[in-house]
Parts: sequence; C-alpha cells; structure tokens
Amino acid sequence: MTSNISLRDVVETDLPIFYEQQLDGEATQMAAFPPRGRQEFMAIWDTVLQDKNLVQKTILFAGQVAGHVVSFEQFGEREVGYWLGKEFWGQGIASRALAEFLDYEKTRPLYAHVAKHNIASRRVLEKCGFVEHGLVVGTINEDGIDDTELMIMELV
Repeated sequence: MTSNISLRDVVETDLPIFYEQQLDGEATQMAAFPPRGRQEFMAIWDTVLQDKNLVQKTILFAGQVAGHVVSFEQFGEREVGYWLGKEFWGQGIASRALAEFLDYEKTRPLYAHVAKHNIASRRVLEKCGFVEHGLVVGTINEDGIDDTELMIMELV
C-alpha cells in the first residue's frame, strides 16, 4: 500500500492543501501545535520556500498531496518535522515518507520534537531510527501549548 509514496519539491499550489490540513482539530491536538490563520500560514511558508537552508518536500500518496516534511536549523541543531493530512493517517505513509526524506537530509545528528502523547508520531520516528534523547516541558512556540511534554528524538 505504501509503494505509491513519493516526495517532490513543495510548490505554491500545495500550500492551500497544507493550510487545510493544519486546521484539523484532532491533528493539532496530536501535534500540540496550534493552527495558523491563512495570512500567517502563507507568510510562514513564503519564508520557508525562500530559505535555502531549509529542505522541504511534499509527500505524495497515489498522486495526491498527503502532507509535507521539512528540515531546519533551530537553536544550533538540525531538526526534522512533518505533517500528514488526517485522511492519510494509519497507512504507513508518514514512516515511508520520512525514511525517503532521510536520503535528502544527511545531517547527523538530526533531531525531532514530538508531543509525548503522540504515540503514532513517536512510532514513525522510531521506525526511521530515531531514539529518545530527552524530555522538555513548556511552550512550543509563541502561540504555544503550555505544559506540553515534548520528547526530543535523535537520529545519529
């Protein structure tokens, strides 16, 4: 089932799909990441697309935009993040896409932050070789979800 997965560069026509995906209440709760308004979301992605230090790929499943995966520098460390539309959950797509992305992103160590309660996302990272590196509690970003426990995962 997961053989229909591919990655390609993000294009502007992907952004409205990404925007709608990040509005899903269950997804934002699982990710412990608040949804953005349309203008803010598009401004962030405009910056992402222009930043040559970021690697960003669209996840395609059977030709449909299923989500995205990115890597970026934060606090002097290289991190990876991904988002998958809810309708694509539970099919092995995220694990396969992240594994393929790791062929693009060669930096090691590579880190990921995942909400401790998000067992499915932790499992995706573990399948791709990430191991628990630590735990932090606190605000995720300026809009943050306070008091959320985040596991720091590391790929060496």
